[in-house]
Amino acid sequence: MTRRDIARYRLLNQHIARSGCKKPSGVVAALGAIQAQDYLGSLWSIGLRLPNATEGSVEQAIADRTIVRTWPMRGTLHFVAATDVRWMLELLAPRVIASSARRHELFGLDDALIARIKKLFIGALQGSRQLTRDEMYRLLERADISVTGQRGFHILWRLAHDGVICFGAHRGKQATFALLDEWLPKTQDPGRDQALAELARRYFTGHGPATLQDFVWWSGLKISDAKVGIEMVSAQLRRETIDGRVYWMPQGMAALPKASNTVYLLPGFDEYMLGYTDRSASLDPLHTKKILPGNNGAFSATIVIGGRVVGTWKRVFQKQEVVITPSPFTPLSKTETRAFAAAAERYSHFVGKRIANSI
Repeated sequence: MTRRDIARYRLLNQHIARSGCKKPSGVVAALGAIQAQDYLGSLWSIGLRLPNATEGSVEQAIADRTIVRTWPMRGTLHFVAATDVRWMLELLAPRVIASSARRHELFGLDDALIARIKKLFIGALQGSRQLTRDEMYRLLERADISVTGQRGFHILWRLAHDGVICFGAHRGKQATFALLDEWLPKTQDPGRDQALAELARRYFTGHGPATLQDFVWWSGLKISDAKVGIEMVSAQLRRETIDGRVYWMPQGMAALPKASNTVYLLPGFDEYMLGYTDRSASLDPLHTKKILPGNNGAFSATIVIGGRVVGTWKRVFQKQEVVITPSPFTPLSKTETRAFAAAAERYSHFVGKRIANSI
């Protein structure tokens, strides 16, 4: 297996080049979690892995409570299948909370205040109520709890990690928060070892070929715990050494199909880029700064052909239309230009807007 093969297999196993899923919950469960700090981009991350998806159909899955947006790992927003939220929080949140202890101390978020806020949120949200971020902040301020600076965000972040709140359905363009215990039915705790095993299985079947270091980065686990998870599911995975590094991937992967000029338009924070520590199989390091142009950690949306990132793209909404602009690293061929136009049409269908410009 070559490094180019690694990229193409990831395109398949991430359900981009070939989707075996029919619903948003299936996509999210297959990958384990999908990064979601950019809300609109994350809807497309799910949609591009489904046949004929629309933004509305993915948002309906949120409203139907089959997928949930919260902070399950690395202190970062992800979409998670509803049945996975609690065991992932139980497994991964304590380590993230512990790593943020100093910051919480600086914000004056001690255990007594967190307990008080928990009661406040339960009282305000019980009965299936959903409140926007601003409404949550006003609730805190009326209780003489300051939300200035980043304090309000860290309060919401901490209570989500504690499993008290999660994101609910959007109210117009505004995100809302709900009580996790009311938003989702109770689920059985599989226990720590089985949770480690399941997380490893999901990651390597949905992201492989990938390394132990990739899994540690993605999950936020300690190396020792990550190794335990891999060992428990190693019989279900294929191990291969490539360029001196050990990669894990699903068992029984079919032979790669003939190389295709199909173009995929990925949002900036897609798992295809964010799911690994080493992205060189898909991205030439010479172009890294084009994908990460600033110091704020924001990833540009990417154009992918044959598993390789070949450029970036932007979209601008104009009422009922969308302007889609490619910025390839090198000029696209006529065939690739037509393929880009087809990918743009697919995205325009997803967001329900006409393409305003000629591509």
